[in-house]
Amino acid sequence: MGDAEFVIGHSEKAPAQFVTWKCRKGEKEYFWGHYLGDRLAAVEDLCKRALEEIEYLRSFQPQRDTGEKPEQRVKKRREPER
Repeated sequence: MGDAEFVIGHSEKAPAQFVTWKCRKGEKEYFWGHYLGDRLAAVEDLCKRALEEIEYLRSFQPQRDTGEKPEQRVKKRREPER
């Protein structure tokens, strides 16, 4: 678990000069490319993809027992901070 890496590629000759790829650690096979026209959009996409992977990995972790019922945790998270 947690074997994903994300990279940015750049080619001055390509119509979409930037691309972000997902790959597995230690492998040279890149897949699921997102092609983008500018560097800032590529950096943003890279960060978004990494955060999505973090959320995916968190979904496999057991919830820490706080003594609260699940509906209380959800309600507590939705309340605005003061």
